[in-house]
Parts: sequence; structure tokens; C-alpha cells
Amino acid sequence: MAQDNAAFCGVPEGVPGEAKPPPVPPRRRGGGARKRQRYVEKDGKCNVQHGNVRETYRYLTDIFTTLVDLKWRFSLLVFILAYAVTWLFFGLIWWFIAYCRGDLDHLEDHAWTPCVNNLNGFVSAFLFSIETETTIGYGHRVITDKCPEGIVLLLLQAILGSMVNAFMVGCMFVKISQPNKRAETLVFSSHAVVSLRDDRLCLMFRVGDLRDSHIVEASIRAKLIKSKQTQEGEFIPLDQTDLSVGFETGDDRLFLVSPLIISHEIDERSPFWDVSRHQLEKDDFEIVVILEGMVEATGNGAAADG
Repeated sequence: MAQDNAAFCGVPEGVPGEAKPPPVPPRRRGGGARKRQRYVEKDGKCNVQHGNVRETYRYLTDIFTTLVDLKWRFSLLVFILAYAVTWLFFGLIWWFIAYCRGDLDHLEDHAWTPCVNNLNGFVSAFLFSIETETTIGYGHRVITDKCPEGIVLLLLQAILGSMVNAFMVGCMFVKISQPNKRAETLVFSSHAVVSLRDDRLCLMFRVGDLRDSHIVEASIRAKLIKSKQTQEGEFIPLDQTDLSVGFETGDDRLFLVSPLIISHEIDERSPFWDVSRHQLEKDDFEIVVILEGMVEATGNGAAADG
């Protein structure tokens, strides 16, 4: 194993020929401690903001995903506006047809056959638009067979209303069924430790599920986020390196009915192989753990970051 890795497991003092490492000053707590800015927060939120995005039209090409990704207050606003604008638009057209045909001038003429019975103004046209699109059908206002343009408009509104319903209800269903809240009951240990396990130096942490409904087909993986400089001199500020947590042996597939200890063996393939204990305390890096699986109760996917 690389030099100084034995410092993890505590080399006894007084070993001949080995210098004693200098004492490590205790880390300051409270206001004196330097607060690190995390790449991924404990709740799974990524502290990444996209700046200087010029091709914003690409968000509109995938409008469904854009609406699903919006915050709840904006999603509800779009949901209300989509129906309100549609009802107002077709209500205005129904009123315009009645105005052009002269129906509003023959309200008291019982011999006159209007396009829509009992439509006497914009408010009644708006209500008829709502009844048409939502298929309520109170029976007081009804279209007659003497208005071909009204029949065409009725078919158009029925088709467009069905499309609006499918689109908006689909967005709300996908947004409600997102597994973000399910991840709140997947907890990780507050600290990771480096210790010997079966005579092998390992980085270990614990993960558990608080709910009785299990995570089916749960799998776990870990990423080391650290700045890196290549041999050609290129500086990579957020380089991602895989940490093996049992992919080769299948130990990354979890049966998460009780808290489990996840282990990463520090061997020649590990990025921590050439890192000493003192260098580990000074280095600025972050380990992101991703747990994925299917929720047993709903069948939806769930993901948690730790």
C-alpha cells in the first residue's frame, strides 16, 4: 500500500526508523471554521447554476419537461392560466358569432333562431364556453342546428379542450408522482470513516430507509468530486471519479430492509491510494453517494444523494 496509508489505522508509537508525524491541530468550530460550499447538498440539490445560456428557445422545444421542472407556484399559475385563457378565447368567439349574426338584437324575438339559445351577452358566452369545454351541459344554453359556424367552433373547442386537459393533467400527474419526497426518508450517516475491515483499509458509511415500504432493486454508486490537473496541464475544476462500492462483486445491489454499511476498499485502483491521512484532512474534495431504486408502494423510481 502507498506510503503514509498506515496512518489511517494508527501506527503504534516508538517504531524504530520511522519519524513521528507532527500533531494535527484541531479543527476550529463555530464562527472560525471555514464553511465549504458543497457541490451537492444533503437533500440532493445541486449547487450548479447555468450562466450565459443563449439558446433559451431549447426549453420551449421540450415544453412538457419545462413545465414539470417548474416550481409549484409557477406550475399552478400555468395550470390556471391555460384553462382561463382557453375559456376566455372561445367565449369571445361565441360572443362574436352571436354579435355578427344579430342574435343580441333579437333577444325578445321568439321567432328568431339564434346560434346559441339564451346567450344574451359576453358573460353568458363565457359560461357557455366553460360548459362546452368541461362537458357540464346544464341545458339552459344550447347550440341550435341553424348555425354551421357554431357547429364547427363546437367541434374545434371540444378537440382543443381535450388536448389541453391531457397536457395539463399529465403535467400535474408527473409532478405529483415525482419521488423527491420519498428520498427524505432515505438517510445517510453524518460521517464517513476510514478503518480496517477484514484486514483491508476501507472507506465506510451507513445508509438506511425509515419507511416500511421497501426500495426495490436498490443500487448505490459513489463519485469523488475533486479538482484535477492533467499531464498536459489542463485544469479540470470538477472532475468526477468513480469510487468502487462493490460493482464487480454485486455488492452495490442492496436489499435495504435494515441499515447497511457501504464499503469502498482503498486499493491500487482507488483514488485515495496515494493520499496520506494529513493530506486527506487538507484536501478539498467531496464524495457524492447516489442511491437509486423503485418504490414498492407506487412503482415509481426514487433517487437520493448523500
